Amino acid sequence: MPSCHFTVVFILALFSISTISTTPYYYSCSEDFFLMTRERNMKQCKKLSTLGFEFGWNYHNGSFIDVFIGAKLQYPVAGWMAWGVNPHDKPQMVGTRALIGIKHPNGSLIIKTYSITGDIKLGCKLLPSKIDVEVQNMKFEYSIQTQYYTIFATLSLPSVYNISRLNHLWQTGYAALGSEPKMHPSTLQNVDSSETINLYTGRSKQSVGVSRRHLRTAHAILNIIGWGVLMPSGVIAARYFKKFPFENMTRWWFCLHVSLQIGGYILGTSGWAIGLWLGGASKYYSFGAHRILAMLIFSFTSLQMFALCLRPKADDEYRKYWNIYHHFLGYALLVLISVNILEGIAILKADHTWRKIYIGLIVSITLALESVTWIKFLIYKLKRNAK
Repeated sequence: MPSCHFTVVFILALFSISTISTTPYYYSCSEDFFLMTRERNMKQCKKLSTLGFEFGWNYHNGSFIDVFIGAKLQYPVAGWMAWGVNPHDKPQMVGTRALIGIKHPNGSLIIKTYSITGDIKLGCKLLPSKIDVEVQNMKFEYSIQTQYYTIFATLSLPSVYNISRLNHLWQTGYAALGSEPKMHPSTLQNVDSSETINLYTGRSKQSVGVSRRHLRTAHAILNIIGWGVLMPSGVIAARYFKKFPFENMTRWWFCLHVSLQIGGYILGTSGWAIGLWLGGASKYYSFGAHRILAMLIFSFTSLQMFALCLRPKADDEYRKYWNIYHHFLGYALLVLISVNILEGIAILKADHTWRKIYIGLIVSITLALESVTWIKFLIYKLKRNAK
């Protein structure tokens, strides 16, 4: 049917749109941080991509830069925030020359320089040390008015550093002993807190961390649209549109059901494949529950796709068993998909608003459709009893 072909084309078009790659964005800084940078005569500032950090700077005489780093961090007792530069080819923890400000349990603040070596990854203590970057006017402060913790310093960078391609990193942790900062959390935001920045323009070069963030965004979009929107929409078409109230529309439900399921499978599988790559490419984090649920979802949806080829005819004696299997697996998938999307939102540390919106949509749509179904059923039952 031409109409059915149009539906399939529309679903596949969604796949093309959603796979368009994202590009790096330039973030301006918040109003509070902007005002603080102006008080220190900083000419430029921007929001960094993770942990709520913001960065202000001046450059002068080629190798001298003023840096100002701030974030609204909640340190219950003790904690630390850090910023550093790395002369290597890419922004990475090992080799970083860092400024680390520490808050002690009594509320006092200190700041010192540190050299991050490979021994730190093996569990050795991170203690203050001299670095090959000359540091002046180093300060670690807290503003009661804005609730920002801030680091300020003037750096004289050796020739090995190029401010048009400066590798810089930022980090925070929630435990410290004296002048020794303890290990930071291993969340995605902590792992990805680095970039290569051009201090002349404020633009950031796409680093490994940024690339992974873009892939995670693609992974989330593809899975939410594929597994979380199109697949449930296919179930809705099968459950509620079989007896469509408008003339000549009844024959559409199966075409719509199949088209939505195929489109959802294509998008969801693409997102699932990206997720597998992300999981295999990182040695710093692993999300077992999310991964297991994703494997189950892919396996069950693949079985549902095979069910299209194995669907018995309407008068076949095995048709009722096929229906039971197909329906049970479909509803089980809806539960698994919903749980895993919520798990993914939690992993990304997204705003709780997204979780509330997603749950609200599921509950609202389910209640609305089920209410219509039961009203129609009760009306039909009353009419039948009246005869």
